[in-house]
Formats: sequence, structure tokens, C-alpha cells
Amino acid sequence: MSDRTALPRPPFDPEFAPFLEAMDARGRFRLETAMLPQMRQLDMTEAQLDEGLRARGLERRSFTVPGHLGEPIALAVVQRIGRTGTAACAYAIHGGGMMFGHHLGNLDSYDDWLLVHDVVLISPDYRLAPEHPDPYPVEDCYAGLVWVAEHADELGVDAERIVLVGQSAGAGLAAGTALLARDRRGPAVVGQVLVSPMLDDRDATLSARQFDGVGVADREMTRFGWDAYLGDRRGGDDVSIYAAPGRANDLTGLPPAYVDCGSTEVFRDETVAYAGALWAAGVQAELHVWPGAFHGSTSMMPEAILSRRAVTALRDWTGRLLDPTPSG
Repeated sequence: MSDRTALPRPPFDPEFAPFLEAMDARGRFRLETAMLPQMRQLDMTEAQLDEGLRARGLERRSFTVPGHLGEPIALAVVQRIGRTGTAACAYAIHGGGMMFGHHLGNLDSYDDWLLVHDVVLISPDYRLAPEHPDPYPVEDCYAGLVWVAEHADELGVDAERIVLVGQSAGAGLAAGTALLARDRRGPAVVGQVLVSPMLDDRDATLSARQFDGVGVADREMTRFGWDAYLGDRRGGDDVSIYAAPGRANDLTGLPPAYVDCGSTEVFRDETVAYAGALWAAGVQAELHVWPGAFHGSTSMMPEAILSRRAVTALRDWTGRLLDPTPSG
């Protein structure tokens, strides 16, 4: 695999190495603005998506709700077919560097650790940078959360059991949404699941330098995303904690968190620092650093031993959060 840094770094897990070597042999992926429209497309029709959901015993509804500045955004609501009464809500924010991805694009990634708990899963279609830079994405996510809490009865949601969920940029947006909910005295959030979160625009960590031109999401791609989101403010003083939660100095009053990353990914150090800041603020957090895991390895290689371990840990944590009564 190519190596543009002399810094030593932990090795990738041997089970992941062939995948990464094959990717590297095709040449490094370099993200360009012209690629974004294609990367924002759903890779199936909505009819095909719904057919797949029904085959898994799930159904989808869609709502148009006020986003940032009252402008409309879509919410997808997925639940078990025939479910009645109220259930916990997983407010799941998709990744993609704040630039790409689709709010319907990863609905099949929650079955084993989230939907297994019979939650109502809600995915917001937040607007994307660079056309809609900060604060649009995080404010859209927060506005959607407020709407969900206000319409909990209609949605069959228990407004006292809303969990924020995200991976990569979606996890950064989930963390920012949690901070907004705290500071605006908004909807009650009982937990936050932050998987490989993109939290800090300052590009100052050792792991950012270790994984520059290495792995899947590297330092170059991270900079590209922050530039799209923040423009020339990236790394400067005029960036809010809601855009970059890794800048927050006070994390008191936040809900408990599940925080994880790989030891061999660009976001490792900011993830670990955020877990430490939560503990320092008196917030309970469960931190996992999976040895040799790369960014997105759980979804790209779900059958790998390390991926299965990570999914099991997620399932156990969300189960304890949503049903804290000991069994037996």
C-alpha cells in the first residue's frame, strides 16, 4: 500500500489488508467537487428500497418537515410492519463528509444492532455542502429532531427515548445536534451513538498525519469535507462547537454516549479525545478503539471478525440503553 508519511502507525488488521491492497492497486481515490452529484444518488429506486424493507419485515413512511430557516427537508421513518403503540426512536444521521450520501442509502445497515430492538428509525435528509454550508446540515438535523419530538404521538415514538445515531460525518452531526438540544433546552435525548465521528476541523492530530494517503477516508478527504462545510473558516477561530463538536470545552449535561473508531483511521485521536472530554464533564461514555480497523470497515467488510465484534458491542450498548432492566 502507498505510504506518503514516514510516521510509524499501527498495522491494519490482517483480515482487512487484502481489501485495502486491492483498493490501493486501483490508485488513490481523489474526491473532486464534480463527483458529488453522482455520490449523492441512491443506488436503487425507492420502489426497490421499499421492497427490500418489506422483505425484512419493515415499512417506510416519508414526511416533509421544516428544516433550517423553515425550509423543507424530508424525513424517512422506518419501523416494523404492524407495530403498534410507542417505541424508542433512533434518529440516524447519514455520513458522507457533509457533502454526499443519501438519507435512504444506509437503511440496511442498522438491522443487527439497532432495528433488532424494535425502534422507530428516522433518517433526516439534511442539506449538503458546499451548496449548503454550515450551519445548514446541523441546523437541518436539529430542526428535524424538534419536529419528531413535537409529533411523537403521530409517529408512534416515545419522546422520552430518542437516541441520536451517526457514523463519520453523521456522527459529528449527531454530536452537534446533541449540543444544540442541550443549549436550546430542546428535545430530551437519552443517548448518542458516535461511530468513527468527524468532530474537529483543525487537522491537528497525530492520527491525521499517520493516515495521510493511507486507508479509505484519509487526511486529504477530511480536509476536502471541512473546506466544503466551512470554507476559509476551517481551522480558524470562527467555527462553532455545533459545526465542530471537538472544539467544545464544556460537555456537561450531554446524554451518555457510545463512541468508537479504529486504531488505524484518520479520526482516531479526535474520537478518543471526545470520549475523554465526556468523562471529564461527568458524562458516561463507552469507548471502543478497534485494533487495526480502518474507517468504515464495519460496513465495507461486515463479515470480518473485527466487524462482527464491533456490531455486537453496538447491539449490546443500545440494548442496555433502551431496556436497562437486568434480565434473569
